[in-house]
Amino acid sequence: MQKRVLITGCAGFIGSNLTRRCLDEGWDVHGVDDLSGGYTDFLPRAFANDESRFKKCDFVDARILRDVDSQKYDAVIHLAAVPRVSYSVEFPVSTNDANVTKTLLLMQVCRDNINRFVFASSSSVYGGADVLPTPDTHPKDPKSPYALQKSIVEDYLKLYSSLYGMDSIALRFFNVFGPHQLGGSPYSTAVSAWLNAIMRGESMRSDGDGSQTRDMCYVENVVDACMKSVTCDGRLDAVRLNIACGDRVSNRQILEYLLDKFPGSKYHDSPWRSGDVMHTQADISKTSEVLGYVPLVRFWEGLDKTIAWYEKSWKDIKDM
Repeated sequence: MQKRVLITGCAGFIGSNLTRRCLDEGWDVHGVDDLSGGYTDFLPRAFANDESRFKKCDFVDARILRDVDSQKYDAVIHLAAVPRVSYSVEFPVSTNDANVTKTLLLMQVCRDNINRFVFASSSSVYGGADVLPTPDTHPKDPKSPYALQKSIVEDYLKLYSSLYGMDSIALRFFNVFGPHQLGGSPYSTAVSAWLNAIMRGESMRSDGDGSQTRDMCYVENVVDACMKSVTCDGRLDAVRLNIACGDRVSNRQILEYLLDKFPGSKYHDSPWRSGDVMHTQADISKTSEVLGYVPLVRFWEGLDKTIAWYEKSWKDIKDM
C-alpha cells in the first residue's frame, strides 16, 4: 500500500534528501517548511511548485493541522526544528517555543489521527556520555537548551504512548553530514564548514587539537532509518534509537584527508569550543534489532560523495 506521509522541515538538509527518496519510492508525500533554514532548490521542482503538496509555512499552521486532523496521513516525520546547540544557548526561550511547544501542538493533533509519529531527536541528549559505544539505555544528561528540548519531546512521546496510545519513535541522530548541508553559517558542522572554506579559498578552522572524535553518519543512512521507522510492523511505543554508524573518526583525520585531497588548502587553529563534547560513538545494536537498520554508507565513502556534490553544485549553492 502506498504510504501517505507528511514531512516537516522538508526543504532542509535531511528533509530534502528524505523527500526525494520517498518520492522516488512512490510514496504520497506532503511537506511543510517555513524556509528559515531550508531551500526549495533542493526539492524536485514539480513538488516544490505544487501548492497542494508543499506548503511554505510553519508546521503548526492551521492548514497543516487541519490536514492531519482529517486523517490525510499514515505517518508524520517531524524534522523541523531550530537546530544547533550554540544557537539555543543564545536563544533558549525562542528555541524552546519552536522545538517543544509547537511540537507538542503538532503531537496533540496527531495522537488520534495518524498511525505513527517519527521524531528527529539527537545524540546531544546524552551530554558527554562516559560509555562508548553509547547504548540507547544510557542516562540522558543534556548540556544545552537544544539537547534538553529534544529530551523533553522524547519524554512527551513516551507519555503520549502510555496515556493516549499514540505510536511513535525517537531517532537520535549522531553527527549527520552529506549533500544539501551548507557550510556558510557560524552554526555549520565541521565537514560542511571545511568544504565551504576550501571552495572559497579560505582557511579551515580547527577547534582545539583535532583529537575530538565523532560518529559521523552520512545522510543516506538517516533517510533510510526514517523510512524504516514508517514501514516497521508492530507498535514501537516511543522507542529511542541511535542512528549512526557505530564507529568514529577524529577531526584531525578528516582535516588531514582534506588537506591532502585539496593541495593548497590551509587551516588555522582555534580554541576549544566551550561545552563541546570530546567523543561520540553509538551502539546501534538495538536499532538493527528493531528496524533492521544497517548503515548503507560508511564515513569515508560518504565524505567522497559529499565532496563530489560540493564540487558539482558549488556555483548553485555558493550564494545560499
